[in-house]
Amino acid sequence: MKGEILYQKIAKTIAWQIKTGIWKPGDKLPSLRTISREYGTSLNTAIQAYYELEKEGFILASPKSGYFVNYKPLHLSAPTTTQPRIKYAAEENNDLISEVYRTIEDLSITRLSLGVPEDILLPIAKLNKELVRAMRSLPGSGTRYEDTQGSPKLRKYIARFTYNWNGLLSEDDIVTTSGASHAVSLALSATTQKGDTIAVESPVYFGLLQLANSMGLRVIELPTNPVTGVEPDALKKVLPQIKACILISNFSNPIGSCMPEEHKKAVVKMLADHHIPLIEDDLYGDVFFGNSRPSPCKAFDEEGLVLWCCSVSKTLAPGYRVGWIAPGKFKKEVLRQKNITLISTPPLNQETIANFMENDRYENHLRKLRQELHANSLHFVQSIIDYFPEETRIIHPQGGFMMWVELDKKVDTTKLYYQAMQQKISIAPGRMFTLQDQFNNCMRLSYGHQWTPILEERLKTLGEIIKKSM
Repeated sequence: MKGEILYQKIAKTIAWQIKTGIWKPGDKLPSLRTISREYGTSLNTAIQAYYELEKEGFILASPKSGYFVNYKPLHLSAPTTTQPRIKYAAEENNDLISEVYRTIEDLSITRLSLGVPEDILLPIAKLNKELVRAMRSLPGSGTRYEDTQGSPKLRKYIARFTYNWNGLLSEDDIVTTSGASHAVSLALSATTQKGDTIAVESPVYFGLLQLANSMGLRVIELPTNPVTGVEPDALKKVLPQIKACILISNFSNPIGSCMPEEHKKAVVKMLADHHIPLIEDDLYGDVFFGNSRPSPCKAFDEEGLVLWCCSVSKTLAPGYRVGWIAPGKFKKEVLRQKNITLISTPPLNQETIANFMENDRYENHLRKLRQELHANSLHFVQSIIDYFPEETRIIHPQGGFMMWVELDKKVDTTKLYYQAMQQKISIAPGRMFTLQDQFNNCMRLSYGHQWTPILEERLKTLGEIIKKSM
């Protein structure tokens, strides 16, 4: 009994320190041995105290890394479910998109707008070694064309890696691509024709909107919940109008939503009943903060109508442009389209990634990346609480590295972009992620950076700019 009282006392003390801000989200807590020594108690009592804190949601255990503060204050409201007009629109904002990405190589700018992890979070030195190894092993040192379907070695490792969501894919089910956007492009080419209508989430990654418009496709944006993703009932209403559907089902860009498994099953069945293909962009599924990877919609595909698209652009090597698609029953047409537009994906890059996937190195890297990004997300949440206006709405991210921020209606985030750029801070205004006149008071922030005092200071500055603009 005495030991039980002591571990509860330790847990209450640390919980109070977390609540009062002595320990902030993302901070690493003292080790179990340190707690044991400081409180003059047994290691088992320290373990019990941390178990109690973990059970109450105050801390999070990271294997081989220790314990981190995971406290989620309740005084921030969540963004609302989006309500786009469920009809065709085409008000693309190319000028704004070009402006935001115009200075992409300017290292003096804090790029909260850029949707890729910072270099320091990536295993660049290890990739360089595998690149040299690939040059030595490939015919012609990687200068030759390869089969249109792509590297058999890479396709084999990709198929193996789908075990973590019970994917029943073989290397023959997969076609390699030059990134996920290329995979989606091939999928659209294989399933639609100019003039067809497709359905997407709202907001949605601007690159998908640009691609659809360039192909002469009509786009219907669907109401989307910031936690659970696209509303299945809204999708049901537009089924007679659409030829295909595109979803970022796991940790959507930009809103960060993750569809519950029951929604994924319902959407896959609903579309299959109407013989409508689902193009699934699953770029962020491997960057989860929970106990296990959320399954993609492809896991519930019984008809071959889900075209699963993915890449390592957001997790390992953005510039390598290595992606893939499992096109189901559309494989023949996808290969035909790839042969027309590309012939062959670069063998050298594919071999490098395949080499890196050997011996669990990719999984080990992902584990570290997830820990870093989760800690970053907690730091961002706390900074928004500390420095942004009280009316700010956000969702605590459960994966990925995008944060959707909804501000007061008085704030125009397009104007905010230009104001913030004067302080060398780049954001992604919400208007970029829709073809309609909406999300003008929203923005996407990326927390794919190494957390530093300078980064916190930039968030503080951004908060001050927002307050002045109201």
